[in-house]
Amino acid sequence: MILKDIRVLDLSQYLAGPHCTLLLAGMGAEVIRIDNPKTGDTLSRAPVFYGKDGPKIQKFDDSDVGIAFLKRSRGKKSITLDLKSEEGNALFLKLVKKADVLVENFSVGVTERLEIDWSTLQKINPRLIYCSITGYGATGPDAKRRAYDLTTQAMSGLMSVTGQPGNPPTKAGTPLGDTISAGFAFSGILGALFHRERTGEGQHIDISMTDVLFSLIFDEALDIYEDLDMPFQQGNRIMRFSPFNTYPTKDGWLVIGVGHDAMWRSLCNLIGRKELSNHPEWGRMDWRVENNKQVDAVVAEWTKTITTAAAVKKLEADGIVASPVQDINDLLSWPHLHARGMIDTLSHPTLGKLANLKAAGFPLKFSAAETFYEGTAVLSGTHNTEILRDLLGLNEQEIEALARQSII
Repeated sequence: MILKDIRVLDLSQYLAGPHCTLLLAGMGAEVIRIDNPKTGDTLSRAPVFYGKDGPKIQKFDDSDVGIAFLKRSRGKKSITLDLKSEEGNALFLKLVKKADVLVENFSVGVTERLEIDWSTLQKINPRLIYCSITGYGATGPDAKRRAYDLTTQAMSGLMSVTGQPGNPPTKAGTPLGDTISAGFAFSGILGALFHRERTGEGQHIDISMTDVLFSLIFDEALDIYEDLDMPFQQGNRIMRFSPFNTYPTKDGWLVIGVGHDAMWRSLCNLIGRKELSNHPEWGRMDWRVENNKQVDAVVAEWTKTITTAAAVKKLEADGIVASPVQDINDLLSWPHLHARGMIDTLSHPTLGKLANLKAAGFPLKFSAAETFYEGTAVLSGTHNTEILRDLLGLNEQEIEALARQSII
């Protein structure tokens, strides 16, 4: 696997950091979670839970663990370590000497208080790649503000451009601030590893979730929308193509995207509106973009008369880009995802394989390397003995003493 022999110390919690280290594990890195000996992994304590009695919102049984934990901790090892104790901190620094990458998403200032910040650890291991993921980054006047995915979607402007025109600001249906930032952190770490191969130098990677989302939405010409009297919220439309939207059918919804005028002519012929195909106004993309409502009404007249599957079949047969709007159940039964290894069956650390609980497979496919999420999410401290003994050289008596003192 591509990242074989790369050791990652995972100090992260909740979503952004754990998703980043999940991606690293999927490419073969040895990821070691550093969990709190008193509280364990934060995701394991977050609803929705799964245990011997199935899924539930509240935790009632020791077997109940967070489903997000089961998904995002696949392929990772775990030790428990009290970083606030002198002995725990010393053991952690020994681990740092043997690590390639560290990922953390503490609030700005926490790592300095624990004396595990970049400036401290680079002196111990100059080859270390240290990745920090925070709401607003390590610098700037808002650096110390606390953040969640929701606040980064709000502060980045993403919520202001999401939803139908005139509707309240809308959060994306999945935590994009966390997951996209995790992807950026993942790519940054790969770049830093390549840089280290050439120079021998480690470095600090400072990821701001707000920066990441801002960089994505501002690739669009949003700053001039008001000058053109266009609303920032465009719903499911795009201000380059028309028709380009979601349309109702007899039994559901589909999307149609017409990317050029030749495709528009094909659509007009298909829906029985041939007179619009070369019309001096309707035949021009710029006019259709400015008159989206009229265009959408014409398209919807046809889509409402036909089932989703029949419409998509006809549209694609005529070279028009279209697809059904799939829900979660549709995705789990979609043969294409199964063929690409994108549906994994989850396992529980004490209950084993969970046939009815699924997770996404690793999304990057390489021609010369295997990538996959290997193994079950393990409970906190599962690898204490292995790592402390085999990696740090502690004997059984020393490990038992650490456990008695609640350092591990």
